[in-house]
Amino acid sequence: MDRRLAVALVVALALTVSGCIGGGAGQDGDASQATVTRVVDGDTVEVRFADGTEETVRLLGVDTPEVRGDTDPAEFEGVPETAAGRDWLRRWAERASAYARDRLAGERVRVVTDPEADRRDRYGRLLAYVYVGDEQTSFNLALLENGYARFYDTSFSERDRFAAAEASAREAGVGLWNVSEGTSPTTVAVADGGVALTLVEIRADAPGNDNENLNEEFLVFGNAGSDPVALGGWRVADAAGHEYVFPDGTTLAPDATLTLRTGSGTDGDGDLYWNESGAVWNNGGDTVVVRDANGTVVLRTEY
Repeated sequence: MDRRLAVALVVALALTVSGCIGGGAGQDGDASQATVTRVVDGDTVEVRFADGTEETVRLLGVDTPEVRGDTDPAEFEGVPETAAGRDWLRRWAERASAYARDRLAGERVRVVTDPEADRRDRYGRLLAYVYVGDEQTSFNLALLENGYARFYDTSFSERDRFAAAEASAREAGVGLWNVSEGTSPTTVAVADGGVALTLVEIRADAPGNDNENLNEEFLVFGNAGSDPVALGGWRVADAAGHEYVFPDGTTLAPDATLTLRTGSGTDGDGDLYWNESGAVWNNGGDTVVVRDANGTVVLRTEY
């Protein structure tokens, strides 16, 4: 075989192999440019590279709570190993996924691998940093700084920086590290049957402008009793007299939670919508009052 032809074939083969692992992901230049085609969850995305190859990218060095299945609270320092702690992490799994969709879905990104890290995880996913547009801070690091993820301790060049980012967020009580907000519920025994209704979380201050982000202003109710609570006809009110009536047939099972969001949507999957046009809960403090169908106050708490 002609030597020049042999060299050309070797080069062509190398380029083909490179394309199979993500169009040269991790190298400088156009080869590392990609479009996010799907956000799987807070720390996993699917991308399409400039040469048409596709990859599932697992964000390197971070771990968000699991959307599907339970997350072990022991993996998140300071989160109690209780039902409330697990529920807290489930809610933050949803928030991390929503944050990733808002920041990454459909965006042009740079996908960068790390020479000090494994190239793929045990599921075959590409391990990499993801940068949106021209941003100099990776989305991986942003997850840690904003309290959506924990530091995942493996070998990679940004290890110390990522560990410090988690420590800072945890110390400041940012995001999921603000554990006291959601795991110390106010429990009030309802006289009828001794059922325990709990107010698990009050999110009065939604991210950004409250009036433009109404579904991130919410209350989370729980049932710490052993029997379902029939909430149909029960009412939730604030100090100013805004009132919400639970729809007929609404039931809260034992150890379950129900989120009442201020904005609009379709009731279901543990979420109810108040359909208010503006924020209800005052950021500086308010009173939450719950009355049963007979008008008896069964829960009252101030914050």
